[in-house]
Amino acid sequence: MSERTAEPHTVLLRRGEIHSPADPFATAMVVERGHVAWVGSEGAADAFADGVDEVVDLDGALVTPAFTDAHVHTTATGLALTGLDLSGAASLEDALARVREFAAARPHDRVLLGHGWDASRWPGGRPPTRAELDEATGGRPLYLSRIDVHSAVVTTALLDLAGHVPGPVDGPLTGDAHHAVRAAALASVSPAQRTEAQRAALAHAASLGIGTLHECGGPEISSEDDFTGLLRLAAEEPGPRVVGYWAERDVHKARELGALGAAGDLFVDGALGSHTACLHEPYADAGHTGTAHLDADAVAAHVVACTEAGLQAGFHAIGDAAVTAVVEGMRAAAEKVGPARLRAARHRIEHAEMLTADTIAALADLGLTASVQPAFDALWGGEDGMYARRLGARRARTLNPFAALLRAGVPLAFGSDSPVTPLDPWGAIRAAAFHRTPEHRISVRAGFTAHTRGGWRAVGRDDAGVLVPGAPADYAVWRTGELVVQAPDDRIARWSTDPRSGTPGLPDLTPGRDLPVCLRTVVGGRTVYVRPGE
Repeated sequence: MSERTAEPHTVLLRRGEIHSPADPFATAMVVERGHVAWVGSEGAADAFADGVDEVVDLDGALVTPAFTDAHVHTTATGLALTGLDLSGAASLEDALARVREFAAARPHDRVLLGHGWDASRWPGGRPPTRAELDEATGGRPLYLSRIDVHSAVVTTALLDLAGHVPGPVDGPLTGDAHHAVRAAALASVSPAQRTEAQRAALAHAASLGIGTLHECGGPEISSEDDFTGLLRLAAEEPGPRVVGYWAERDVHKARELGALGAAGDLFVDGALGSHTACLHEPYADAGHTGTAHLDADAVAAHVVACTEAGLQAGFHAIGDAAVTAVVEGMRAAAEKVGPARLRAARHRIEHAEMLTADTIAALADLGLTASVQPAFDALWGGEDGMYARRLGARRARTLNPFAALLRAGVPLAFGSDSPVTPLDPWGAIRAAAFHRTPEHRISVRAGFTAHTRGGWRAVGRDDAGVLVPGAPADYAVWRTGELVVQAPDDRIARWSTDPRSGTPGLPDLTPGRDLPVCLRTVVGGRTVYVRPGE
């Protein structure tokens, strides 16, 4: 397959495996004018061979719908890709050594930017102090966000640059203090650097078979210029589609900025790792219940305003008390606008990690989409993980109950929250299928649906994310190992390769096996990525 920047008028892909419910045994597909025109068998494909502009020999490759990542911070992802990434630091000493090396290599940066430290995974569990960072940087301004991006450590020079920073500044900064230093740090990024970071993130997403990103921006996360610049860049240059959500309780501002909703990371609380997720009971390793940013009344008022404006509402809610506030607010809003109208708006809840049977039932009844991140469990779940240290083993085992959500009828949309966890759609599906708490596991097929059709459904589109005639030609081509078929009631153990199942196969994602390799990504019929050498 040769590299191209755009597909010709009509393309026939043949001699592969086409993942399509229209024909579970399809080996060929025709794309015309940016949409899927036909899927079927190799023999039937001969009828199209003379009438197309290009024939692509798949040579046995798998073709699937392109993935949608339903929760991304694109510029921050690009800055992490091009800047200091501490997610792989094995200890405090390793992290400080990486800071020293980065500072030496970037003598002209006004502010040094880094991301990804996680002291909960280090021996001793201690983050770097301000004095240690001052020494490592030679006294330069430095901003280092924790892996969950809800707290940060900084140098004295950055505090000076930020001016007044509310609250204590000696340890990791959270809340308003964090927002103040983050704003000062991001203000140092030039428009050219910002665009470079956005291009890097979009190109990386395309290389992973991602065709659509849901950008979660907001005044406490990025800036209006960052948000509108990204939407403009994605519209003008070949690459993944970008759907924007703006996290501010101002529906007029969201509409002006081109957002689909006043939603995304509209914070009801913070994050478990930073002790800022809002809980009903105190943390197991801290004497408080976290931070509440919005109550049920504020949630209700915002949902009513969004519903009446024809926009989606959505909230970041991780702790059980935060989820309760969202549920209670949504119920109050339903009383004002009517349950049917509220459900039709397809409002969202982001993360929704600490759930009970009652709140799961409420999400289903209210028609909320749960935008969730399976990689969180892979990174922080388990008996010895961060969740267990923060909450105790009993509460930790209840987190991210994907199976219960699906059983209740709650629509799932998978994402990464990148740069909190990396863009990695197949890895996310594996994490959901092999959840650290077995009763929360879902089938590979259900996870794949959540990472494809689920993301489209979350933006109000039911006609996309699947390779059937008439659907947008957003697809990816994969080199993969064995394809297996999973029965509808399977979670992990019972696999079938029986062709009589009539279900399109998907890669075997058993831990230890290599994940599929993306060979080509196509968005709206236009090729946006081709693996070098293909």
